Amino acid sequence: MIRRTRKEPSVSGAAIQAAEHEAAKQRILQLAEAERTPVEDTTQAVPERRWRDAQS
Repeated sequence: MIRRTRKEPSVSGAAIQAAEHEAAKQRILQLAEAERTPVEDTTQAVPERRWRDAQS
């Protein structure tokens, strides 16, 4: 029989779930940051000149 001299701290199910939730949140944030398009790389849509002139 093996005796343990130190008592290992018990981890509650809620603590494990909170840690898993935080890890999942961090993975999602990392994916979103990797897929993000910087504002400098976007362009603003401008109506075609013929359409703008016809509206005047």
